[in-house]
Parts: sequence; C-alpha cells; structure tokens
Amino acid sequence: MLTRVPLRAAIGVATTLLASSLAIVARADDASPWQRDGHSAVRLVAGSRSGAVLLGGIAFQLQPGWKTYWRTPGDSGVPPRFDFSKSENVEAVTIMWPAPLKFDDGAGGHSIGYHNQIVLPLRIVAKAADKPVTLRAEINYAVCEKLCIPVEASAELGFNSVASTEDANLRAALDTVPKPANIGDPNPLTIRDVKRDGPKNVVVDVVTPDGRNVNLFVEGPTPDWALPIPAPVPHSPPGVTRFSFELDGLPPGAKPDGAALKFTLVGPDKAYEFNTNLE
Repeated sequence: MLTRVPLRAAIGVATTLLASSLAIVARADDASPWQRDGHSAVRLVAGSRSGAVLLGGIAFQLQPGWKTYWRTPGDSGVPPRFDFSKSENVEAVTIMWPAPLKFDDGAGGHSIGYHNQIVLPLRIVAKAADKPVTLRAEINYAVCEKLCIPVEASAELGFNSVASTEDANLRAALDTVPKPANIGDPNPLTIRDVKRDGPKNVVVDVVTPDGRNVNLFVEGPTPDWALPIPAPVPHSPPGVTRFSFELDGLPPGAKPDGAALKFTLVGPDKAYEFNTNLE
C-alpha cells in the first residue's frame, strides 16, 4: 500500500532531521575523538567561543583500578607532559589542575593523582580574538595499576561554538580546582602556620572543620624540586592537624632559605592553594 505524505509534512520532517544532524555535528565539534590505549582514553574539549580568553579541557577516562598522575607525582610515578606549540592562533595555554588524591604506591610510599574520570581545565589565550583558534596537543602521560604504562597521544580541536555542549562539564571541572588562599585565612579549612623545625624539617599547622581528614601536598619553586609528601604528626595540638616534611629532594646547589613553596590542602569538599616563602 502506498502512503502519500503531504509536502508540508515532508518538509517539516526533513527540516527536523537536518536540525538534528547539525546538532550532532555541533556536539562532535565541541570535543575531539577519544584517543584510546588499552587502559585509558584522552581527548580535548572546547568551551564556548567568546573573546580572546577561551576555556577548554583535557579529559581522561581510566579503567577501574588504574590511575594517572598530578603535576607532582609523589614518591613514585610520572607527571604528565603537554605540548601545545603546534596550535594555531594561540598565545598561551595554562593548565588548571583539579585537587588530586593520594594513593598507596605499593612500595611503602604514596603517589598523587587521579582515577576514573578527570578533566583538566585549560585557560587559552588567543593571539587574535576575531580569528579561528585550533588547539593541538601532544599528550604524554602514564597509567598505572601495579605497573606503569607510558601513553602518547595527539589531539586537535577547533573552538567554534557560540554555546558549547561542554560548558557545564568544564564549569564542573573548574569547581574542583583548588582556590587561592593565604596562610592564616579564617576559613574553616586553612593553613594556620608554616615554620622550620631545625635545619631540615618543616612543620605545617592545618585547621580543619570537625577534625576531618585532609591531605597536604608541597611543591618547590621549580619542577625539579622533589619534596616529600607532608605526613601527619601524631599528638597534634588541640584544634590543629600538624604535618611535617623534610627538606629532601632539592636540586643540586639549591638552598631552602627563602624558597617559594606552594601548598595544596585538600579536604573532603574543599581545596585551597597557599604560597609562602620559607623562612
């Protein structure tokens, strides 16, 4: 039996299908294809195009039981490396790192990083706000379960959408980035004091709401500083969680006096970054 469809209805169906196809294309344009290896996948995502400063991201998916690393990997591990130099109309790219987790590395120490899914937000400055922006990234990272496997990937993505489908995901990722704070700020979660305890030991007093468990990480002024993860001190003063670490892992010839240290304090639902010069 032959069914005749009115011309107006047929045009309406065709228009709907075309709009759906365009929506799918727009959605695809907001993220590059997943680059997969045996245990992880990585891609670029683009936020809305507005002005010379753009928001993007590097999204990772990890298989259950596998992890990848923060900018400082801890006692073991490999920090990820990113090269954006082949991008078009890009002046600068700044990676904004979400608050990391601390893992037992199976060798008596701890590593620092992420599991499951993570998006590293990117602040991208265009050279010319009125010209197309194409982000190209060479991505080198490691995924680890009991052994670590190096991964290399290349991704490319143009920033074209006036209203990106990835905006909500990128805003959620930004919320996980530690907020800047100052030593002694009256926040419920804060660093009260940083002080030397002898020539090689540093003590950090942390105030936490209701004595909740927190993690503290420390970085030196340059990436070649490999300071240990601060450890909680038993029998801390009342109302304080005290951490300490030794001034080990300094580059040859480096002096700790006056060094610019960055502390990342991670609580159950808040995280802050503090900068201070070591006295």
